[in-house]
Amino acid sequence: MIRSATTEDASRICEIYNNYVLHSAITFEEQAVSVDEMQQRIDEVVAGLPWLVWVEDQEIQGFAYASKWKGRCAYRYSVESTVYLAQGWTRRGIGSKLYEALFTELRQSKIHVVMGGIALPNDASIAVHEKLGFEKVAHFREVGLKFGKWIDVGYWQLFL
Repeated sequence: MIRSATTEDASRICEIYNNYVLHSAITFEEQAVSVDEMQQRIDEVVAGLPWLVWVEDQEIQGFAYASKWKGRCAYRYSVESTVYLAQGWTRRGIGSKLYEALFTELRQSKIHVVMGGIALPNDASIAVHEKLGFEKVAHFREVGLKFGKWIDVGYWQLFL
C-alpha cells in the first residue's frame, strides 16, 4: 500500500535511510539522521510536495519524495526525486511503484521536470530511472568524498 508520509513515520524512515548513510555511498550524508531531523525534513517537504511510503507487512518498507531542485523562483516547476527501500526489499518493483505514484501527484501539481541524482556506479538505480523514462543529462566526476573514495554523480531528467 502506498500512502502519504507523516512525521510519525520518521523513526522507520530513519532506520531505512540511515542504513544507506552508514553503509553506502548512495547518499553523501556521513552521519546518521536523528528522528527529530527527519521529522523536520518530512514537514518541510509535505508543505508543498509529496512524500510517499510503501507499507507492507504492517511496516514501512520504502519511501519516495520530491524536493525543490533549486531555491530560486524560476526553478519552482522542477524537483529532485528520491527513493529508498528497506534492506531486503529491493528488486521487487517497489521503487518503480513509489516513483509512479509520486509522478502522478507531481503532474497534478503542475511540476514540469523531475531530476534524479545518482551516485555512481549504481546500475540498479540507473535501471529504475531509465525504465521510467529518465534520460541521462549530466555526469560530474569526483564531486563527493565518502569512505575515503571520490565518487561521481550523474543526473537523469524526466519531463512530466
